[in-house]
Amino acid sequence: MKRSAIVLGTALAPVSWGTTYAVTTEFLPADRPLFTALARALPAGLVLLAVGRVLPRGAWWWRSAVLGALNIGAFFPLLFLSAYRLPGGMAAVVGSAGPLFVVGLSALLLGQRPTGRALLAGFVAAFGVSLVVLRAAGALDPVGVLAAVGSTASMSTGTVLTKKWGRPDGVGPLALTGWQLTAGGLLIAPLALLVEGAPPALDARAIGGYIYLALANTAVAYWLWFRGIGRLTATQVTFLGPLSPLTAAIVGWAALGQTLTPVQLAGMALAFGATVAGQLGAGRRASRVAAGDTVTEAPSPAPAPSPTR
Repeated sequence: MKRSAIVLGTALAPVSWGTTYAVTTEFLPADRPLFTALARALPAGLVLLAVGRVLPRGAWWWRSAVLGALNIGAFFPLLFLSAYRLPGGMAAVVGSAGPLFVVGLSALLLGQRPTGRALLAGFVAAFGVSLVVLRAAGALDPVGVLAAVGSTASMSTGTVLTKKWGRPDGVGPLALTGWQLTAGGLLIAPLALLVEGAPPALDARAIGGYIYLALANTAVAYWLWFRGIGRLTATQVTFLGPLSPLTAAIVGWAALGQTLTPVQLAGMALAFGATVAGQLGAGRRASRVAAGDTVTEAPSPAPAPSPTR
């Protein structure tokens, strides 16, 4: 499969995640972030486990638990907590700094030296997203800020570790995704029961919303995301993250009657341009590594062979 097709397929994941806010506000019960996180993660993980019919072995039991905690179990609750406590899209701005987190973590864990292009593109992407989602409203809540930073750091660390550890021989991204979603869902379950109590009563709209979140928004989207991590550099993957708040803004305009100002449109152009620049820069460096040229960035670990590819 061509690299451009892999990038486009992986991009569908953050595009799907950009619909989460609209689905949550229009279809789901209010003020149940932990139950929503649980309903997204655990059913999707169990479905993928049933489809893949492969369980972890050896060190992959604890590795799956660690990745599940970082990418799902901690990320989902912290993300929802920050969204409820921060005004005007600040959580999305912090989340758009994910590429900068990944650039730093890749240098630490993967031996990949950051480039000026990657750093500049990361800052431009965060600035562009801030123009799109920020509103003048209220003081910043310290707990919300910490939750937003924690969610971004958690997902970024999970992305880099997923790249570092790869996959076991003969195990495809479908099984790896199922392991992580199940582990993360099992981590969220007791917390949701303890904090929020019994599940809320659900009508047909809420059931439909949860089915969408669990299947398209989580099972399929995370499978695409982890497949992309296996085939692209960690920097390339994380530079697709700003597509999520941009999609949320477009959905809000198209489906929820929200307006887009000229400043927001300019921010969208900046963020999208930075996303493309991040892909082109990382893609050229990966191609040079594959061709055997000497570069300052170490090659990413090759993904394990998989019969599902």
